[in-house]
Amino acid sequence: MSEELMTIREMCAEFDVTARTLRFYEAKELISPLREGQKRLFTKRDRARLKLILRGKRFGFSLEEIRQLLNMYDLGDQQQTQMLRTYELAQNRLAAMEAQAAELAEAIQELRDQIEWGKTILADRNISSE
Repeated sequence: MSEELMTIREMCAEFDVTARTLRFYEAKELISPLREGQKRLFTKRDRARLKLILRGKRFGFSLEEIRQLLNMYDLGDQQQTQMLRTYELAQNRLAAMEAQAAELAEAIQELRDQIEWGKTILADRNISSE
């Protein structure tokens, strides 16, 4: 087998994903491996796309957003449109993540305060919290 091509098993091992995940991404037209009968062979392009898909998912992008970004690669403008749209989506996603982080930090502090209050109540009543 050519060094350029990988089997589904090799892709699963390389990227720590399941075969089902790869078939799902293929069905969603995010990757398009070569076919030899029932056998799927993944190219360098598929590997690069999968790397971007997994990174996008990690950052919270929807599969539709990822698909649209990947499809912009072939527009013929040296990826300028793709880079600009990726930058805009990333800025929006970062703002949303920062807002979530602030909400989570606030909830954590409130829970700490409630735990401390509960500890005080238990101590006042001579109830062991352990």
